Amino acid sequence: VGWHAQIDGIRSPFRFEGVMRQAIHQLKYRNLRALAAPLAELLQNYLIANPMSAEILVPVPMHQKRLRERGYNQSELLARELGKLTNLPVVDDCLTRQRHTPPQARTSNVEERKSNIADAFICRDNRLKDKQVLLIDDVATSGATLDACAAALKASGAASVWGLAMAREI
Repeated sequence: VGWHAQIDGIRSPFRFEGVMRQAIHQLKYRNLRALAAPLAELLQNYLIANPMSAEILVPVPMHQKRLRERGYNQSELLARELGKLTNLPVVDDCLTRQRHTPPQARTSNVEERKSNIADAFICRDNRLKDKQVLLIDDVATSGATLDACAAALKASGAASVWGLAMAREI
């Protein structure tokens, strides 16, 4: 996985283009929360065909400031819907974003993305110790965010951390 030091792997069923790009955009910026359910169904279909070791779903957290602006975290919506379909528990109050970072889309290269996001996440407790965690996000660009989340999860004892993003930009 190149420079990804902490995450065990990243999977994404779709490319971030066309209809999928529009759907994620609607979910993320147009308050179309109802899209989380059909999108999660696509993720479940992908997991059935490509099983990943997971006991717990953890959405990539947003900083409180951005959460207040938007009113919801689209990754959490996806994780909740996927949790219903897979019967996997969702833990959304353990991994937290402690630093407000500029949007990754505005950073120019992988090195910049890494330094932008490094140490932005922390686990509040050791609830995920020895667990196989599946991180849920909407779009994976360089993988830097997922990797930074994995670093925090592993620092608090997670056995394995895989990333599952709805779409990838590359």
